[in-house]
Formats: sequence, C-alpha cells, structure tokens
Amino acid sequence: MKFTIYVRNLADSLTSLIIRSASAHCDTEDGPAVTDGRRALDSGNVNIALKWVRPEDESEVRTAFERARKVRAVGGDAAALADQWFLENLVRIHRAGEGEGYEGIKPAGTAIPPQVRAADEALERGTIEPLRGLIETERWAELEKRYTHALALKDFNTDDLVAARNYMDAYVSFFKYAEGHDHAHAHAGHAHEHASGGCGHN
Repeated sequence: MKFTIYVRNLADSLTSLIIRSASAHCDTEDGPAVTDGRRALDSGNVNIALKWVRPEDESEVRTAFERARKVRAVGGDAAALADQWFLENLVRIHRAGEGEGYEGIKPAGTAIPPQVRAADEALERGTIEPLRGLIETERWAELEKRYTHALALKDFNTDDLVAARNYMDAYVSFFKYAEGHDHAHAHAGHAHEHASGGCGHN
C-alpha cells in the first residue's frame, strides 16, 4: 500500500514538473514575454509589451510602463530595479490573463519541452523543419496548416494591437498543436482558451 502511494505521488510530481516546464516559456528571463518587455522599455514603445495582455489589462500595464520609464531615467541601480519591476508586472498580468498563478520570473535556461523551442525556431527561421521528427506523421498536415497561418500573420505592425493579438492567437494554436493539445485556447479576449506556455513573439 505504501509503495503504491509512493508511486502515485512520484507520478504526480513528475506531471507537475512537465507542466511547469511548458508554462515556464512565458515567465523566464530569456522567454519571449520578458524579451518583449525589455524591448518596450529600451525603445519607449509600450505596444511591444501590450500584445501580451488582454485589452482590459492594458491600462495597468501602461501605468507600470510609464512609472518604470521615469525611474529608469535616473540610471544605475534605480534603472535596473525599475526594469525588473515592470517586467515582473508584465508577466504577472499576462499570467493572470491566462488564468494562471504567478511565481516570479524564472532563470534563463529553464527547461521547456523540445516542441516549444522548435515551434519558436520554426517561426523565427521561416521554415517548419525544426519540428520535423518531433511530431507524429499523421498530425503533420494540420500542424503545417496552423504554422502557415501563424507565419502569414507574423509581420504585423507593432502599433496595431489587433493584428498583434491575432498573430499571438495563431501562434498559440500552432504551438498547442505542436505540443500535443488539439483544443482551441483564449488570449486577449478572443474565443479561445490560453494555453499554458503558449507564447509567441515578434
């Protein structure tokens, strides 16, 4: 009996680790959300970050962005703290929009499934080949369809948040299928259910 309980607890722990590694894509130092947050701060264009949150959360992110920009102008440690404060808020609000809890920004290099990295690489390189061998043959046609749709929306105008969020919708649909989940998802108020770890960037 004790051994059965031990095995069950071990299985639960491993499942949690697998789920965590997938969701970590959105909340790591080298993940796309934090990368876009830094780009927004450096360029002064908050729209680069706003595509990560729902329209109803934009005001909160804009306020955090403006405050961080003012403090970072001081330079030194104050600038570093202001940047980190904004990034923490951006990721927290993004995760809340997914219906997920926030546990802080995880270190760069946090492990995530190979399909996740391959999905990002495919869109960055403009070829689906990085996913070759990671996806079952019978799923390839649908994967390619979703990839093509996402790629077609990738070069959006940064200041067009509707287009930016449409791209993210398409990206996560592609990503979720690559990861093995076939159901739709929801981001930024659209009719889908936000995937854990479903992060794309541009």
